[in-house]
Amino acid sequence: MRILAVALELALAFLVSSVNALGQDTCVAFQPSSSTFSVASNGKGAPLFLSADDWPGVHRAAQDFAADIQRVTGIKPAVSNISASNPPRASLPIIIGTLGKSSLIQQVVNTTKLDVSAIENQWEAFMARVVTNPLPGVAKAYVIIGADKRGTIFAMYDHSEQFGVSPWYWWADVPTTQHSALFVTPSGCSHGSPTVKYRAIFLNDEQPALQNWAAEKFTKNGVGATLTDSPFNQFFYTKLFELLLRMKANHLWPAHAFGVDDPLNQFMADFYGIVMGTSHEEPMMRSIPVEWNLFGVGPWDYEYNVNAFWVNGTIRSKPFENVWTVGMRGNGDEPISGSDAITLLEGINANQTEILQTVFNETDVSTIPQVWALYKEVEGYYDEGLRVQDYITLLWTDENAGNIRRYPLPSERNRTGGAGVYYHVGDPRDYKWITSSQVPKIFEQMSIAVDRVATRIWVLNVGDLKPYERETEFFLSYGWDSSRWNPDNLDTFVSSWAKREFDVSDADAATVTSIVANLTRFNARRKPELLNSTTFSLINYREAENVQAAWNTLLAASTAIYNKLPDATKPAFFQLVHHAVSASANLGNMLVKAGQNNLRASQARLSANQLADEVEELFEHDFDLETEYHTLLDGKAVVIFDHLGYAYWQQPMGNSMPLISRVQKNKQALPGPMRLSPEGSLASWPGDNMFQCAQMFNCPPPTLFLDQFDPIPNRFIDVGAGGPAPFTFTAASNVSWLTVSPAHGSISPSNTEVRVFASVDWDRLPPGLSFANVTFTAHGVPASPPVTTSYPAFFVANKTSVPAGFKGFVEASGAIAFEAEHAARNNSVAGMVWRVLPGLGRTLSGVTPWPRLGNNENNFTAGAGPSLEYDFYTFADANATVTAFVAPSNNGLGADRPLGFAMQVDDGAPRANYFYPPAAPGQQPPQWDGLDGFAANNIISVPNAVSLAAGAHTLKLFMIEPAVVVQKIVIDTGGVQHSYLGPPESVLIN
Repeated sequence: MRILAVALELALAFLVSSVNALGQDTCVAFQPSSSTFSVASNGKGAPLFLSADDWPGVHRAAQDFAADIQRVTGIKPAVSNISASNPPRASLPIIIGTLGKSSLIQQVVNTTKLDVSAIENQWEAFMARVVTNPLPGVAKAYVIIGADKRGTIFAMYDHSEQFGVSPWYWWADVPTTQHSALFVTPSGCSHGSPTVKYRAIFLNDEQPALQNWAAEKFTKNGVGATLTDSPFNQFFYTKLFELLLRMKANHLWPAHAFGVDDPLNQFMADFYGIVMGTSHEEPMMRSIPVEWNLFGVGPWDYEYNVNAFWVNGTIRSKPFENVWTVGMRGNGDEPISGSDAITLLEGINANQTEILQTVFNETDVSTIPQVWALYKEVEGYYDEGLRVQDYITLLWTDENAGNIRRYPLPSERNRTGGAGVYYHVGDPRDYKWITSSQVPKIFEQMSIAVDRVATRIWVLNVGDLKPYERETEFFLSYGWDSSRWNPDNLDTFVSSWAKREFDVSDADAATVTSIVANLTRFNARRKPELLNSTTFSLINYREAENVQAAWNTLLAASTAIYNKLPDATKPAFFQLVHHAVSASANLGNMLVKAGQNNLRASQARLSANQLADEVEELFEHDFDLETEYHTLLDGKAVVIFDHLGYAYWQQPMGNSMPLISRVQKNKQALPGPMRLSPEGSLASWPGDNMFQCAQMFNCPPPTLFLDQFDPIPNRFIDVGAGGPAPFTFTAASNVSWLTVSPAHGSISPSNTEVRVFASVDWDRLPPGLSFANVTFTAHGVPASPPVTTSYPAFFVANKTSVPAGFKGFVEASGAIAFEAEHAARNNSVAGMVWRVLPGLGRTLSGVTPWPRLGNNENNFTAGAGPSLEYDFYTFADANATVTAFVAPSNNGLGADRPLGFAMQVDDGAPRANYFYPPAAPGQQPPQWDGLDGFAANNIISVPNAVSLAAGAHTLKLFMIEPAVVVQKIVIDTGGVQHSYLGPPESVLIN
């Protein structure tokens, strides 16, 4: 028996650890042990006991809790309201209630002397444990206690998630894994107050996708509200409220006109337990512009009848739990008009205070939660002297692209209203089509908010909510308990999410984690709405082709997971992962092929036509993927909007295909049937081409170069058709050390291209430059008699060597590149080091000084702070440029502490780099905006000119300010070619 008990305990330990709860310790098991408490087993469910005097929202959530148990086990427990003075005699119930509200819980505490001090008077905390003799006639019960209304609600949903019920079971059709029984451990689950007090999403830009979908799903015949025609009614919102509570959110900035769209919206929010608010441009719980257009008098201007408008909104919302947005912006979410905006805004806020005092009949309104969003120019006003009451939360914002503009300074952290963050999507283009936000990026920015105590309110602008399900949940989970996540375990969020959503193995969860990481990385390099056919270099570093290959590999991995999932799970995986991968890969391939098509048409290559056909096929396939999404589960999923052919900030009104070109398929190119197109050139030979040489005509044959340490180990020439004439070809090297493969091939209208690679046997070469010719001969060109034509290409090989014992990166082709993570040494100063942020950024990761509040929050002078060291070798003297690729972070410590780092090469003086340009208060610098700006490129390039002698060198990267994130470093000694991501990482000798 003892052996059996030990085995059961070991099994329990395994089963508990395998339960997937995101951001919470587990207390659930699916097999019994000598100490577990049965939630449902042997066909019976533990009855749920509550008292009638608890919050209505708790009673409502208890019905969800019972339904969740049934989803998992098929057993639905009875839910009963019982009297503390006369409880029913039942063995092994689950007793649920709110401390200080539920008389039933009060009796349990009084009877058992249960220690509830850990949660007493705590915001949204909860505890649960097995208690003996909690009530007369009850031998043992599992008692779930919330410190307040939402504490109790969150406790139930936390257990439900651990049972296996995803918060997205309805919104993303995630199936629930079935178990025959459910158990909880004796110590139960508990959680203290969350990191962030108010954790919200903002439904924004909800037209056309979300609005059209809601009209179809939640209205009769698509007819919305009488005054607004809005479909965002109580039926829509109650689904959303449940989702939010399951994700531990408690706050919402709603879509459209919440208080008018349905007269029950506000009541239902309060009933569920959701704290309502309004966006940064919508003060006093009124929607702008919808409600103003309905009820306002004159233009939206403080000089008109705004006061009465606000009073009525305050009266309407007074009965419910809200966070009141104060301040004001101008019409259309523009800056407020007036020559003295600061004085005007301070007067507006004073008026809003008077309204609250009057409506609430309170002289002191400091206990009424209020927030002022320091959005755009309002932040500038604050920096220039605008001051508001200490109890009003200051909501700092990002610059619409995920980079927070400023955080509270040490002197601002003692405000009773505290601070928060509004984090959202926007300029330079509205990127709401597909997921393009990285979990590591969200962590990097929001962890600074935690460090600098901007934790009163977090609001995430989620656009139409989908397709940002996973990233939304991470944002909210991190706000719920930031202590759970650090740079080293972020992947476990996605892997645990994958297990919870799709019930996959550890190995498949790791694959899904990799898929998600690459999907969001590829889309974050440059948002899909900003991509074009020449974003990635078509000729240098094989960049465009590598991007294509990466998308194709990712698509194959996602498809393999999708195909092996059960049919019931496939819709969820399609919505949450596979559609985003498929559609993004389709777009990426289409745009690259369009660029290749135009290039090859300019080179008189018949293969341009095949690429044009492929672009058209991919363009139409985008609609096929959209249709597959829309018809999923009989059309339940949210509608996708048009997204191809962006011309400005807003999405296009219809999809349009990228421009393509064609060559006449039956006409021979002027120079003849064979086209030779070498790697690294826009030109093609024979014949004239403007890119062959500076003269643009009568240019010499092409020349290819290869260094021994080049990370790309060979070079290629494409042999292609210049028209309808078929031919065979041979490629022959005049030296033994240069091999070409394939050495022959056939070209025809049905086989228009053959890629010939040239590889060097370095062991056969002496040091220095060696020269070779490769002759391409076309045989059997139709003529009478058939014609044989030849054309040469020159090849230069540069054999180099480094001294014995050297370790580091080696120059090749005039370039050295390395990921910032790959430092040889990491030197600590004052307890601070550079820490890797895995997965962050465009290529591999980022590095940042850690901890951010180290060195007493002071900065370092150039050369004094913690440093990273990189060893590298150059082969000739050079006036070089060392460029650090830095994440586009803002000066979060204000204008007096601009972001900066220092760079030193060898024994040279450390050079400070303050890379974020100055800007007017509340504004971004000109370099941030535009289609080639910091935001669009998701990077800031920081160049430093240096003189390098031939030989070994050391580059040092020093901290000056915290929160700098460096991703990659490129040293140009004269050979760096244009590309979007920079040269591939150099060869490392170690």
